[in-house]
Amino acid sequence: MKARKLKQLEKQMNESTTYEQWSQAAKAHDALSGQQRWRQVDQSSQYDYAQIRLRLDRIRSLRARHDYQGLLFTLNEGIHGNMGGMGNPGLFTRARFGTKNLIEQYIDEVDDSLRFLAELESKDISVQDKLDFFYRANVCFGRSALMLSGGGVLGFYHLGVVKTLLDQGLLPRVISGSSAGALVAGVIGCHTDKELEHFYEPANLLFEAEREASAFTRMFFGANPQIDISDLEKLVNRMIPNMTFQEAYEKTGRQISIPVAPAELHQRSRLLNAITSPNVFVRSAVMASCAVPGVFPPVMLMAKNVHDEPQPYLPTRRWVDGSIADDLPAKRLQRLYSTNHFIVSMVNPIAIPFLRKDGKANPLSGALGALGIGLGREVLNFYRGIVQKRNETWPRFNLLVSSIHALMDQNYSGDINIVPSFSWYNPTKLLSHLSEKDLLDLMQGGERSTYPRVEAIRTCTKISRTMEEILIRFEQGDLRPDDAEYHRPRSSRRRPTPTRADRAALREQSLNSESLSKPAKKKERAKRKGVKPKKPGTTSKTGGAPPRKAA
Repeated sequence: MKARKLKQLEKQMNESTTYEQWSQAAKAHDALSGQQRWRQVDQSSQYDYAQIRLRLDRIRSLRARHDYQGLLFTLNEGIHGNMGGMGNPGLFTRARFGTKNLIEQYIDEVDDSLRFLAELESKDISVQDKLDFFYRANVCFGRSALMLSGGGVLGFYHLGVVKTLLDQGLLPRVISGSSAGALVAGVIGCHTDKELEHFYEPANLLFEAEREASAFTRMFFGANPQIDISDLEKLVNRMIPNMTFQEAYEKTGRQISIPVAPAELHQRSRLLNAITSPNVFVRSAVMASCAVPGVFPPVMLMAKNVHDEPQPYLPTRRWVDGSIADDLPAKRLQRLYSTNHFIVSMVNPIAIPFLRKDGKANPLSGALGALGIGLGREVLNFYRGIVQKRNETWPRFNLLVSSIHALMDQNYSGDINIVPSFSWYNPTKLLSHLSEKDLLDLMQGGERSTYPRVEAIRTCTKISRTMEEILIRFEQGDLRPDDAEYHRPRSSRRRPTPTRADRAALREQSLNSESLSKPAKKKERAKRKGVKPKKPGTTSKTGGAPPRKAA
């Protein structure tokens, strides 16, 4: 009877059309299976529950005693996402809904304490101390990023993932997308939350699906697929406005990044965004990242010049599918945006067979896959050594071997993985016609696959989202102090603030500079240049003008 009821609840979860329906069935499943009791008990070998309980009680005690300096010190010594191992993925997959209550309570208490300190008006903690703390804590804790993989027509799965995260207010500000994921990243990076609602209305969604299916039919069932690049271009132009990465960021506040791979040998892949290439058109980057080798010709990037006119960007270079070189550019995002927590929406057929539905790697298939990939890399390295010697006679084969090696030499997993329910998809259909029903099923599949990961994402990203919100309020919101009350750290959020010694040295240098008289300043400048200053009142023989050199 119990087993039958659990299967019925699992069926309800799999068939849920909203997150609310899924969460109700998940909670009922946990209550019946005993996982709700597991959540209520602190003890577990998967994390240091004693340390988390001790810190939780300490924070509550400090707040109750109004010891604000002690609260600031306690938070300052332990602001990171894996305190006591509480970020262990196993803690978020045991129960269907949520994790240990102790972990959720601790994160809620830290979150509430951060907001409390930000809004606190007390002589014990100055505005400068607050800013120094929040900038430093933001660097230590890091940020979350959403990475959308490539996967041909399976990229429509990403739309469902994004919709669920948007509805729950959990969509990260840092987003990357390669190949098919680049199209979705371009859409969400160039449209506000209000504008994105248009894409998910049932009538508009069905209309878009029909147009997409029609476009794919023309592209992949014609006599020459490369001639139909205009169909892909029309699709991109219809879904993505004509704006640069910088303009997109200023409109939406989302920091989108699109990787592209070089079409020539001896070149490096690039990650295009508002930092590395602010003037490049998003459309151009998406077209390049979607240019599957052998299906579409390489693309030349376009950028906006100082006169607001389009012009070629690196005109001697052409670019192709970004997933070949860097499907999930985690290291580059970490360097640019201080991200250290990655949510992956994975539809790449290379990686799907090695990931389970719950996002964890299957031990057996993972071990076999790692062995096979390792052997494959060694074989490819051997062939690359041979092929590179014959680069002039075998240029295309050399490029092919390098591309396969790049595909196998990537990491296709993140901290939280959202994967489709199917484990195998026919590669020949990745660039083929899909019916309207197939496209809608892919989007709904993305939504349903995200439901079990929502609470893990909510818990793991709560503190970083709060610190981001607090810094925005300090910089341009209701918490912004008068300029006379503080000195905003010159360093960016990803770097630590200046030390007191640094600030004292800067103040001393400023005071010394102001105390110098004009002759002293002139003498100091001449000394730095290595020129001997003239004595006051002396003039040259030519009446004060410097003597001319003989021709």
